[in-house]
Amino acid sequence: MPAADRAPHFVRSLERGLAVIRAFDADHPELTLSEVARACGLTRAAARRFLLTLADLGYVHADGRAFRLTPRVLELGYSYLAGFSLAQIAEPHLEQLVERTRESSSLCVLDGDDIVYVARVPARRIMTAAITVGTRFPAHATSVGRVILAHLPGEERDALLARTRWRPFTERTITSPDALRTELDRVRRQGYAVVDQELEEGLRSVAAPVRDRGGEVVAAVNIPVHASRNTLASVRRDLLPPLQETVAGIEADLGMATGRGRAAARDTGTHR
Repeated sequence: MPAADRAPHFVRSLERGLAVIRAFDADHPELTLSEVARACGLTRAAARRFLLTLADLGYVHADGRAFRLTPRVLELGYSYLAGFSLAQIAEPHLEQLVERTRESSSLCVLDGDDIVYVARVPARRIMTAAITVGTRFPAHATSVGRVILAHLPGEERDALLARTRWRPFTERTITSPDALRTELDRVRRQGYAVVDQELEEGLRSVAAPVRDRGGEVVAAVNIPVHASRNTLASVRRDLLPPLQETVAGIEADLGMATGRGRAAARDTGTHR
């Protein structure tokens, strides 16, 4: 965030500390002091202070010249996930979907420019990608991301596309803003997204949007499959209908939960 855009309350040191934590990922589980400084745009001295502070708090472990996150960082996201009623509502529906299709299924939300997995039920088959709750992928290259992006307000979607790094994950990845806009318009019209080996070779995925009581798209549910076992036609024929039925069940339960919450709030106010 540019300095001129920051509000008076903005705490720069907190921003930098969180940036240090985010510098570690699946591709970089261990980093040296110099690598952290370079990734975060910090001086070595500043990076060292942040790393040692995080180590004192138990979030980082130092092993010689290398640093890595500890399991304690999971606490930072647990409060959100524990209170995220949508994930709790969706999970039994995902379990039924996986039992019915024999394929894995997940619930994802948009966080910045990425989609984040907030609920997941794996099938017995093992996919190449190691996906767990908390896994992030660039939204533009995933079926769940495209379903959500397709329903964003125009200005918000354009701003996200302007920030996107158009990295080709495979030879099939869409790397043009105009091409993606065309695809997103199609996704919005048809009500679902299919991504064919754009994030990973051999991986196809279909996703449908989850709407809240007011009709706003708040999440998406997907089914990823091996391309060797599933044609695009079979994905649409065999997996899309149960996926859409699952989403309808999630939306119904979400609407009931939201309605109960609002009723309880009114009752509380009435009896004060």
